[in-house]
Formats: sequence, structure tokens, C-alpha cells
Amino acid sequence: MSKLLEYWIYLIPLAVVAYLWWSRRSASAADVAAMLDRQAQIVDVRTSAEFKGNGHARAVNIPLDQLEARAGELDRARPVLVCCETGSRSGFGVSILKRAGFTEVANLGSWRRIHALLS
Repeated sequence: MSKLLEYWIYLIPLAVVAYLWWSRRSASAADVAAMLDRQAQIVDVRTSAEFKGNGHARAVNIPLDQLEARAGELDRARPVLVCCETGSRSGFGVSILKRAGFTEVANLGSWRRIHALLS
């Protein structure tokens, strides 16, 4: 039994990392397409400066540090796709919106993905 306790110190951080990786994963192409068919809102959580250079016309820019305060600007009845530069910030954005009561929210990942899907 003492050997098992020795390994907990390694297993707990591993489990946390696995959960964070799993919970931040990007939505599948089929899920994204289905959400877009249902008039999904696209929220780009990059900074305003990042968004100005290459934001998509269909996306609204709400920087991650403002998302909680500005969540009321979004329509709760419509799905929400969240994107950023690499998918990390958008993963956190998904968590923020779910805590705010949005039920159909997905991590789109990189903003480049929306350009590819909508062009």
C-alpha cells in the first residue's frame, strides 16, 4: 500500500494535465459545420491588435480578459464558436462562457480554421 501512495504524487499532476488537454480540445469539423448551419456566433478572444491584422468578418472580437464582463453581448440562444491564435485562450474562453450559462459552446481552435471553413 505504501508503494501506491508514493505514486500518487506523480499520478495527480498527470491526471490534471490530461483533463486540461482533453477539456481544451478543438471541436471536430462536423461539429463546427453543424454549429455554423445553426447560425453560430464566432468569438475571437485574441487582443484587439491581433484581431485587427487578420480577424474574420463574421467574428466578433472580445479579448479573453474582457469575455466574462462582455458575455452579455452574445445571444445565449445561438451556438458559440470560440477561436484565438492557437486554441489555448479559446479553451479558456469556452470555460468562461459555460460558467456564464452558455450551453452550446465549442473551441474552434486557431482563427485560421474559420478562414479555411468559411472560404
